[in-house]
Amino acid sequence: MLDIIGYIFIFLGTLLLIISALGLLRMPDAITRMHAGTKASTLGSILVIIGAMFLEPGLWFKLILLGLFILLTNPLSSSILARSSYLRSSFLNKSGVDEMKDSQ
Repeated sequence: MLDIIGYIFIFLGTLLLIISALGLLRMPDAITRMHAGTKASTLGSILVIIGAMFLEPGLWFKLILLGLFILLTNPLSSSILARSSYLRSSFLNKSGVDEMKDSQ
């Protein structure tokens, strides 16, 4: 029974990772690509890790550490990439509003 639950979590995580990859290809600018690449890939990775915990219960401590590392580093790296993209002026805002202009 735990095997079936583990495989379901791994399937859902893989599905979210595929959706994340499609979002990277389909989104129009750097900021929305980072959003698609960070949110869905973080959740997809966590679901795969949860599935692995069901399949290999002896590795739960290492898998929890891996999940915490992903939860801490993925949003941070996305924020740093967004800021550097903005500072390089490769950010294309279709609305024409620059909300970060005064924060430099």
